[in-house]
Amino acid sequence: MKKTIFAVAMAALLSSCTVIRQGEIGVKRRYGKLSPTIVDAGLVSYNPFSTRVLKVPIRTTNQEVRMNLPSKEGLTVESEISILYSIEKAKVPFILEDVGQNFASVLIMNVFRSAAADVSAQYMAKDMHSGMRSKIEIQIQEKMHESLRTRGVVVERVLMKSIKLPEELSRAIERKLAAEQEAQQMEYVLDRERKEAERRKIEAQGTREAQKILAEGLVKEIIELRSIEAFRELANSPNAKIIITDGKTPFLINSQKD
Repeated sequence: MKKTIFAVAMAALLSSCTVIRQGEIGVKRRYGKLSPTIVDAGLVSYNPFSTRVLKVPIRTTNQEVRMNLPSKEGLTVESEISILYSIEKAKVPFILEDVGQNFASVLIMNVFRSAAADVSAQYMAKDMHSGMRSKIEIQIQEKMHESLRTRGVVVERVLMKSIKLPEELSRAIERKLAAEQEAQQMEYVLDRERKEAERRKIEAQGTREAQKILAEGLVKEIIELRSIEAFRELANSPNAKIIITDGKTPFLINSQKD
C-alpha cells in the first residue's frame, strides 16, 4: 500500500515539473489565460490540473520551404529556400496570444510566400540563376522584416539554396553560354593573329630601314676606301695569287700556298 502511495506521489510530482532547455523560454497558461511572465531555462514546476507550460524556441530557427516562384515573363521557377529567423524574448507572450503556438506556419510562412512572390515577379527567370540571386534574397528579407518586426520576429537571412529553371529556358541559357565561349575563343584567335601581323610588320619595317641605311652608306668614296683596304690585305698575304683589277676593285681568281 505504501509503495502504491509513493508511486502515485512520484508520478504527480514528475507530472507537475518540466524542463526548459537552453534556447527556449516558457510561458504558463492557467485556465486558458497566458501569463505575461516569461520562464527562463531550467526546471519549472506547475499545477498540471490547471496550468500548462508552453515552450517557444528563441534561438535561430531554420525553416526550409519549397515553392514555385513567378517570374517577370510569366514563367514558374521551382525553388528551395531557407529562412533563418528568431523570436524576440519579450514578444513571445504576445505572439502566443495573437497567433498561437503554430505561429511559424500561420504568420512567418504566409508572410514569406507573399514577399517571395512579390519580389520574384519583378525579375526575369534567368536572374534568379545568376548574380542577381543575392539581391533577390535581400529584398525578400527586407519585405518580410517590414511585416514581422512589430510582431517580434527577426528575419536574419533568406537563402535561395536551389533554383530549377524551366527546361527550355535552361537549354537556351546553355546555348547562349556556349556561344559566348566560342566568341571569346574566336576573339582570342583574332587577337593573336593581329599581334602576329603587327610583329611581322614591325620586323619588315626594321629590315627595310636597315637596308636603306646600308644603301645610303655605300657612296663612291666608301667603296674606294674598302677597295684600298682589300688591296692592302692582299699585299700582306704570303700566298701566291693572281689579281685582276681595274685599279679600283680587286678580283682574286687564284690562290695557293707557297
